[in-house]
Amino acid sequence: MLVKREFLYLIAALIWGIPGAIITTKGIMAYGALPLHKQWWLIGITACVVVFFFFVFRRIVKQYCARIAELPERTTLWQTFPLRGWLLIVFMIGLGTAIKYIPTTPLQFTASFYSGLGPMLLLAATKFIRMVAK
Repeated sequence: MLVKREFLYLIAALIWGIPGAIITTKGIMAYGALPLHKQWWLIGITACVVVFFFFVFRRIVKQYCARIAELPERTTLWQTFPLRGWLLIVFMIGLGTAIKYIPTTPLQFTASFYSGLGPMLLLAATKFIRMVAK
């Protein structure tokens, strides 16, 4: 089945944005469940996570947008990402699922890591949406 190139950008936005929204929500809820005196140092960790993923995702999204832009006007859905990108997605979903079911995962980890990762996934999704608008 062939789809328009613009549809690939929207698919990419959903693949990055939906987990971003879910992860952000979980991170914020975890922060809310922690006592205030334990939150101050986690904000610094969250800031580090944000900076790290900002630079990592910025590069990856730029590569994926360039890849999609080079594709023919109509192509298959699987062309949205290279094989390595699809493997990364499967790995991240598996890792997220594993973390969810590990009973000893500290709430501080969920708060700081998810509150940094989620917004950066959402920001990455907006880049794909902006490519549709161009």
